[in-house]
Amino acid sequence: MRQWCRSFCVVVLLSVAFQARSDVKLPSIIGNNMVLQRDEAVPIWGWDKPGQTVTVSLGNIEQSAKADAKGNWRVMLPAQKAGGPHKIVVKGSSSVTLDNVLFGEVWVCSGQSNMEWSVSRSLNAKEEIAAANYPQIRHIKIPHRPAEKPETDVPSDGWKVCSPETVGNFTAVGYFFARHLHKELGVPIGLIGSNWGGTRIEPWIPPVGFKKVPALKDLADKLYQFPLKKGKAVVHQSPLALYNGMIHPLLPYAVRGVIWYQGESNNGEGMLYHEKMKALIAGWRSVWNKPDMPFYYVQLAPFRYRGSPERLPGIWEAQLKTLSVPNTGMAVTTDISNLTDIHPKNKQDVGKRLALWALAKTYGKKDLVYSGPLYKRMKIEGNKIRIFFDHVGDGLVSRDGKPLNWFTIAGADKKFVKANAEIDGNEVVVWSDEVAKPVAVRFGWHQEAEPNLANKNGLPASPFRTDDW
Repeated sequence: MRQWCRSFCVVVLLSVAFQARSDVKLPSIIGNNMVLQRDEAVPIWGWDKPGQTVTVSLGNIEQSAKADAKGNWRVMLPAQKAGGPHKIVVKGSSSVTLDNVLFGEVWVCSGQSNMEWSVSRSLNAKEEIAAANYPQIRHIKIPHRPAEKPETDVPSDGWKVCSPETVGNFTAVGYFFARHLHKELGVPIGLIGSNWGGTRIEPWIPPVGFKKVPALKDLADKLYQFPLKKGKAVVHQSPLALYNGMIHPLLPYAVRGVIWYQGESNNGEGMLYHEKMKALIAGWRSVWNKPDMPFYYVQLAPFRYRGSPERLPGIWEAQLKTLSVPNTGMAVTTDISNLTDIHPKNKQDVGKRLALWALAKTYGKKDLVYSGPLYKRMKIEGNKIRIFFDHVGDGLVSRDGKPLNWFTIAGADKKFVKANAEIDGNEVVVWSDEVAKPVAVRFGWHQEAEPNLANKNGLPASPFRTDDW
């Protein structure tokens, strides 16, 4: 009996000692090889025992904070110029050293499968992987992790340095975006890959996003009635599930902006998708406390979906309309699609086109053509309609040298027929012998449309319609 009591006391003492011992802990987004945002104060945060003073050191810089009653602490490192590698030491109840840290440009890469699509499955994968010697490009993959409530951390495999051994698993669109930026800016680029194939837009939107878009108030009320859990599992397509589990844990990591490739799972919603895009953009800008945070996205590629061939143009129109939101940009992909594959393999041009928007709008590169022709206005001229464009660049062109295609025209009867179209300076003139008094034009208004209108800078025109029928 005495021996049992002695053993029990030892176990209790060890248990008490273990509970009293505490270690400083960091979220998985903060680790070795990470890229921190240059030219602005950046937060470093984590957990320790309540009341514990935690000191974060970067060279001669030291910042300290005391863990609150729940063990949370945060410090702000002053703005740093691009470069590195640096070592960051975090000292609290224990000590953690973060090695090979760079300061540069940090971008969130989110959306569904076309953003998650890896370099290893993209065009010329073998050659791209072999040439991927860019140690200043870093990538962290956030695992698929829906959550019932906003999480403070999400496990991951940490930041990976770009090399032929690692790049195959990077988001392809993100990598080619980063590569172009890195070559043009000469600074490190960090990519946070938080994406999930097949997901709708709603699970990514935080509550504040829905609140900022009046048109979605009733929809949000209905959406929030659906339970996040089914049995013991959190349903990843439920509203908030992916924001809670895959975006909230990243906060408040300092980022420059977002690139987004999603919409296939919301196909058929028309302009409602524009309202949801506004909610996503406003929501993420709010939670990151960056009201003007750049948000660049991809207009979906043509694909042979089931159902009406005009459902996809409805999403295109919604995406085109989203350019009215300040500090946004859109990469058009009608010329690099595959009608029988919803995952076109050419992610190189997708990433580059997003990078062009970023270089022009975020980084202030002058005299850069960053968009293909976008519909501006129309003018009826007798039996013809003249179409005016923004972003004509060095001039309009048929990218295959053939007559312009995928134009249709209609009179007051709203019956569209195939139209002739010719480039006239920086405009396009459209007509048909079947329509004596035209009132409306549509361009590329079909899910299989791969039109040949572009500017001489190699960027295709976005589909559009002049009517609101």
